Amino acid sequence: MTRPLPELTVLNEFFWTAGADGVLRIQECRDCQALIHPPQPVCRYCRGRDMGVRDVSGKATLSAFTVNHRFGFPDLPPPYVVAQVALVEDPRVRLTTNIIDCDPDDLKIGQLVEVTFQQIEDVWLPVFRPSGDGLTGPLPEDEIAPQDFARHVATPLTTDKFEERSAITGIGASKLGRRLMVSPLSLTIDACEAAVADAGLTFDDIDGLATYPGLDVAGMGEGGVTALENALGIRPVWINGGMDTFGPAGSIISAMMAVATGMARHVLCFRTLWEATFQQLMKEGRAFPPGGPRTNSWQMPFGAMSAAHTLALNAQRHMDRYGTTRETLGWIALNQRANAALNPTAIYRDPMTMDDYLNARLITTPFGLYDCDVPCDGAVAVVVSAVEAARDMPRKPVYFEAVGTQIVERTDWDQGTLTHEPQVLGQAAHLWTRTSLRPEDVDVAELYDGFTFNCLSWLEALGFCGIGEAKDFLDGGRAIARDGVIPLNTHGGQLSHGRTHGMGLVHEAVTQLRGDAGERQVPGARVAVVSSGGLTPSGVLLLRTDE
Repeated sequence: MTRPLPELTVLNEFFWTAGADGVLRIQECRDCQALIHPPQPVCRYCRGRDMGVRDVSGKATLSAFTVNHRFGFPDLPPPYVVAQVALVEDPRVRLTTNIIDCDPDDLKIGQLVEVTFQQIEDVWLPVFRPSGDGLTGPLPEDEIAPQDFARHVATPLTTDKFEERSAITGIGASKLGRRLMVSPLSLTIDACEAAVADAGLTFDDIDGLATYPGLDVAGMGEGGVTALENALGIRPVWINGGMDTFGPAGSIISAMMAVATGMARHVLCFRTLWEATFQQLMKEGRAFPPGGPRTNSWQMPFGAMSAAHTLALNAQRHMDRYGTTRETLGWIALNQRANAALNPTAIYRDPMTMDDYLNARLITTPFGLYDCDVPCDGAVAVVVSAVEAARDMPRKPVYFEAVGTQIVERTDWDQGTLTHEPQVLGQAAHLWTRTSLRPEDVDVAELYDGFTFNCLSWLEALGFCGIGEAKDFLDGGRAIARDGVIPLNTHGGQLSHGRTHGMGLVHEAVTQLRGDAGERQVPGARVAVVSSGGLTPSGVLLLRTDE
């Protein structure tokens, strides 16, 4: 497998072929002279449409980097450096690239680098190397400072909250495991049957279906609403699916809106992961990766194939600015493993020490094996019902107090917030505009942990500790333990329980608020916060009981 090369289009061809004469070129707005990247037909700053191309010096500042140890290609074997550089002409323009011709141990944030080009077929990849003069350059600044996101969040347009019109009435999960070697649709049906039964309903009562992302992407699903409807014959009045939503739990938020507007009464939301089996089938030559040899990604041609690479850049900037360490992230991994030990459905339940964490093989610095969630097979389903129906259903309903969904920063993975996970700070600030509750009212937090740094970003964003204060807050792990300041990911999270793309976090929040968590139960849990996603547009839910 070779690394994917850029797909050349009318809009981007100038960039990917500029190296033919050794000059880096960036799109320019001729109305306001701003540099624009990635190329767009309109300027994001003045919204002018007179777009051109400018030759730039090729000098840039190294704003973040990660040393990749896990992924690789014949023409790009590990270890290699994936970096983010900011152009000296306009540090708002940041390129994902590789740093070459140097010892990675000698790299430092802020040093000047210069462009060179690697030709592969009809593409010239702009890569960078240290300038050799030891000079530093201007570091890019966040468009909005991390502590200022709340100032840019919209206030509610009405006191009539759509959140109050629905509740979670049923939850269900399939068997969860590594390489179960069963069809993803069968996992989906298992979870959906369990959720519908938990709600005291039958499939004939379901009039809405919602999922994320819908299509089968890289072995991560059964095919969406269409596949489930074809199997069960539900005949829904309303459906929803897709990746352009509020993170993986966006299906739940959309279901809430369908119920609030009267389009549906009982919406079945589901999410299936089939990754472990899919990876095994690829090894056996019985399944094939999606896509072709060309990509529209601005990261993949440089070997940044995983969200781990992008998020590692943000983690490194957090460490550089606030003094966060690998041990800081380790306390999150250890907390999730301790909770998983009490959960019979968790994939990883063996005890883990800080030495185990620190000595695990590196994936991409600063992330090691235990910073990354566990690929697995499994499905989770949730029933969202009209609140008037929920009161008469067999299980104690869990109510929606508020949601946070607002996009405040750029959605390009490498152009957003530098220090925190992108698409977290804005959504968290938005949540608190829609409720009178505050972080100190929350009894349990189920926060997205595709990687340990996801959790750290959400903890700071939601106000469980101050911006940049995670190092002290997490030290020793006491604050996030089940009897701590804010019990975190009580079922083991995705780091130890298994990757369920946020829906497993919703399942655990409902379990805690019902008081059904057994040995891992947080006493008196009445309010829970659940976050979903990051990097992509994300969402966050505040759930409560009526007690």
